Amino acid sequence: MVGHRLMGTSLMQTGQVAEGRAHLDQAMGLCEANNRPLATRFGIDVRISILCYRSWALWMLGYPEAALADAERALNEVRQIDQAAMLMYALLHLSLAHMFCGRYESANAEAVELLALAEKKDAPLWKASGMMNRGDLLALVGNASDAVPMIVSGIAAYQSTGATIYIPWHLSLLALAHAELSQFDQARRCSAEAITVVETASERWVEAEVHRTAGEVSLMSLGRHAAEAEDHFERALTVARQQQAKSWELRAAMSMARLWRDEGKVQQARELLGPVYEWFTEGFDTRDLKEAKALLNELEV
Repeated sequence: MVGHRLMGTSLMQTGQVAEGRAHLDQAMGLCEANNRPLATRFGIDVRISILCYRSWALWMLGYPEAALADAERALNEVRQIDQAAMLMYALLHLSLAHMFCGRYESANAEAVELLALAEKKDAPLWKASGMMNRGDLLALVGNASDAVPMIVSGIAAYQSTGATIYIPWHLSLLALAHAELSQFDQARRCSAEAITVVETASERWVEAEVHRTAGEVSLMSLGRHAAEAEDHFERALTVARQQQAKSWELRAAMSMARLWRDEGKVQQARELLGPVYEWFTEGFDTRDLKEAKALLNELEV
């Protein structure tokens, strides 16, 4: 059970998402009701960890409803365990799961709870994680001026503990926040650093999104670097397809479709986005799918 959980997490985070999900499914199949003592032995309840990471994998693979169901199960079950460390672990991962699905209110509530509990327990790693998640959400809802210092402080505090994982995700959102504030040099530097970290650490689960956001930063920059943006979007599409990561592919297809629409290539935009959207069978009330549907309707006009 533990071995499959570790294999599943490692494969997923290095970009082998479908294979990772298969191992997480095997780990869940081996879970027994009496495995709770492992939480005190290892510091992590294996079942909760499986649910957290499988929710990420399911979302990336294009199953938002299944992802949200795993996230809800994990949150319900972790609250039945009287262990602050496990609750902080779950709050971090589930805040990100809800962020991916566009459930920003739930993600924010979990990040706020994480920050408060980490402060109470004097847990610097989890406090820094909560700060980064809060900053990410501020960036996602358009509050760039508050997002930048929150993410910068969170990353510094996080790295001071020796932790490095998930930094590319946070750097990408920091880049977007800088770009919103017309701080284009800082934005491009953050995007470049995120890409470098993905390459050096093989943290490829977020590679497609890192390139997509780099493309958005290119478009927001002075001079609107459309060719550079298109290269990033194409890279994002290629990576997402290789990883079978339909949710990242949908985001990249939307970014490319908007660029092509603005360039008068409406038919190409429609032909790119339409098949990706039509692949989905669930999650049509989640943020990305609603935005994709609205964009397709616009492209049909």
